[in-house]
Amino acid sequence: MNRATLPGPVVSAGRSVIRGYGMSTAALRPGPDFLLIGAKRGGSTSLYYTLLEHPRVMPLFPNARLLPKDNHTKGVHYFDSHYTKGSAWYRSHFPASARRSGKVVGEGSPYYLFHPLAAERAGRDVPEARILLVLRDPIERAFSHYRERRRQDAEELATFEEALEAEAGRLEGEEERIAAEPGYISYAHEQQSYRAQGEYAPHLRRWMEHFPAERIHVLAAEDFYADPQTAIDGVARFLGLEPAPLPPSAIKVWNAAPSQDLAPETRRRLAEHYAPFNADLEALLDRTFPWQY
Repeated sequence: MNRATLPGPVVSAGRSVIRGYGMSTAALRPGPDFLLIGAKRGGSTSLYYTLLEHPRVMPLFPNARLLPKDNHTKGVHYFDSHYTKGSAWYRSHFPASARRSGKVVGEGSPYYLFHPLAAERAGRDVPEARILLVLRDPIERAFSHYRERRRQDAEELATFEEALEAEAGRLEGEEERIAAEPGYISYAHEQQSYRAQGEYAPHLRRWMEHFPAERIHVLAAEDFYADPQTAIDGVARFLGLEPAPLPPSAIKVWNAAPSQDLAPETRRRLAEHYAPFNADLEALLDRTFPWQY
């Protein structure tokens, strides 16, 4: 089926029917075996779709091969943006238990790491889930995040430096409002937090308050891209699966942004800003990361 040839109302109606069926059978649909919680522009899309190449990792419901869409659904954004839709809506995205024997399924919503309520919500609702996290050099992540917004005509400020200067004002009071108003969605908090989302340690520590360390697996994006097979083997073992060889077609970088140079002075200032956060992250996990400033 080619989605491009179908009228919009047909696609919308089809989605409603499928979601309605999923919700009506939600009691038969266990929640996620794993959550891929971020980081945004950190390699989570590449990791998720590569992981789906493992024979015992299932996609979300409905399978993309049954629909006019190019790729499987990656993330549900339940614990950040759609929590008010309820657990039946969330479980409607997962395969029924009868189809999951010996297999695992999960979703990847990269805003979960940074969202102030996602960890608490997930810890309460899916406490047995395993937590995956892929982290990229925070300087490169921040710049990539900005370029993505510009590429999609969603960022009005013409330079990265202007966006960094505006960030504190844009984010002022947003985290507090998210916490105070159920259902409030902050575009600025999710999409204009270029510098803040790379301050990984405090965000991860929030998740560690709700999930024990042995249920959290952290990868460096640079290591994953350098050796996808070894990285996916490690994830498979973490999920209780035997490693399996990846097909050559599985090695693909998703959501790549055009290469651009970052001003040396901007890089220097960001390196100074992130240095204590990186040191905190390494102490928290008792390991080093590939990015060194």
